[in-house]
Amino acid sequence: MKQLEIGDKVYNIHRDGFKDFQRYTFSEVVRLTKTLAVLENGVRLTNQPKTSWISEDICYSVYRDYWTYWHLTSEKAIQNAIAENEKIAAYDWFESKEFNLKEKQFIYRKFQELEKPEQIEVCHAEEKKA
Repeated sequence: MKQLEIGDKVYNIHRDGFKDFQRYTFSEVVRLTKTLAVLENGVRLTNQPKTSWISEDICYSVYRDYWTYWHLTSEKAIQNAIAENEKIAAYDWFESKEFNLKEKQFIYRKFQELEKPEQIEVCHAEEKKA
């Protein structure tokens, strides 16, 4: 397990309760002291790697907050963050939008179109069995 170096990119996942979305924060190590790594967003991490039981192999705890961890950025973490941000954007859009009847009918028809192929495939599968 290696200590952080200047230029290392790290991320943190935060949630406000179990029903909340995962909110990713990315940052970069800009300064090192004897025992700390300082991120560009001002967060100070203890530069002592630990085994992570949550997401990545290695994590670094926040100085004086040993229950908050940052992990080295990976391609998987970036992909997960993009997917999670899309979920948040969709949720926020639906929460802020008030639909009129015409828009509700349009959405209803689109969902009906998505469900029809599944129903047709089930019917054909039953016909093939007979």
